[in-house]
Amino acid sequence: MGGGCGHLPAPPTVGGRLRGLDARAKVVGLIGVTIVAVSAPLEAWPTWVACALVLAAVAVAAEARPREIARRAAPVLPPVLFVAAFAPLLSGGRAVASLGPLTVSDHGLRVLAEVGAKATIGTVAAVLLGLTTTFPETLEALRRMRAPRTLTLIAAFMYRYLVTLVDEVRRMRAAMTSRGFRPRSPFAAAVLGRLVAVLFLRSLGRGERVYRAMLSRGYGGQLPAVAVGRLGAADAAFVAVVALALVPARVLAGMAA
Repeated sequence: MGGGCGHLPAPPTVGGRLRGLDARAKVVGLIGVTIVAVSAPLEAWPTWVACALVLAAVAVAAEARPREIARRAAPVLPPVLFVAAFAPLLSGGRAVASLGPLTVSDHGLRVLAEVGAKATIGTVAAVLLGLTTTFPETLEALRRMRAPRTLTLIAAFMYRYLVTLVDEVRRMRAAMTSRGFRPRSPFAAAVLGRLVAVLFLRSLGRGERVYRAMLSRGYGGQLPAVAVGRLGAADAAFVAVVALALVPARVLAGMAA
């Protein structure tokens, strides 16, 4: 890559009425939904219902289609739920049912319910943030909110150069295929392992060349900022509505539990 840069195209977003909101307001609001959901135990389950209703309202305001939300959540949510499904069989606690040699425990069912609800709410909140805010806007919002600079820089470079690494993998795969490689046996794992090692070394060398090219062009540890406006009344109203919908519900559910 030398000093070149492979930029990922900005993913298509929807947004609807939320598209014009400041990214910081959307980050605070949607991360707040996740924090409230994660902090609620099973006894405070009405809080999860309130979080789901808030996310549904956000999806409607963003004009996000359920199919698109499900498509974006598919790489994350099903694996988490699949692992959580084994909790009733592996966790300790009082046995409530038997499935042959396996015993279903009440503690395991509790873990399954909590993980399922919290993972679903957190994933949908992240998907809605991605649908209504581009990745550069999200990074700029985190930077302005005083997030650790190292983390935002790592995420920014990952976003900029991920497409280049994907192209490198495609070229290596095409080269292996042209030489007759067909991964159809367990012995192919060794070849794939060497492929990963070569990709790591190439990426490391490419990163060094890119860094030297950036230094020669005056890089001083800060990427160009994305234009972000000031927080307005609509941004404050969005955060306030989310807070007023969730904080009382969380407090009341906790007191009832």
